[in-house]
Amino acid sequence: MGAVTFPDSKVINFIAQNVIPLRLAHDHKPLADQFQVKWTPTLVTLDTEGKEHHRTVGFLPPEELIPSLLLGRAKIHFDHENFTEALKALDALLKDYSKSDAAPEAIFIRGVSRYKATHEAKPLKEAYEKLKAEYPQSEWTKRAYPYRLI
Repeated sequence: MGAVTFPDSKVINFIAQNVIPLRLAHDHKPLADQFQVKWTPTLVTLDTEGKEHHRTVGFLPPEELIPSLLLGRAKIHFDHENFTEALKALDALLKDYSKSDAAPEAIFIRGVSRYKATHEAKPLKEAYEKLKAEYPQSEWTKRAYPYRLI
């Protein structure tokens, strides 16, 4: 990723404005063991307490790295039950990177976040319908399958 993804100007700007990057060798001790890094590249998204919320293993091109980082940010907010901020990150991902590999999971988490924020079931069914229409073979469509009954 050092030759292709990290030098990309959009990636440089996104990282500079949104994350605190830390680059370590896959065999760096003790952090590689602590975060179970077994292959390079491994990107681990942590919250301010050092708790992991998202992970990718393997190469990501520039057009996939930013949505993956946005998904990681959304998952941090989701896990901390800050659904307003989670939805902001998910909406940004889906607006600018709707064709990315992260989009189906973002749609799923967006539906669940909207449900948890409002306690109304309609967003769950809407998430399933969107996944079924746009990503019928996605694992996230399969996970949302029960929501069709709402």
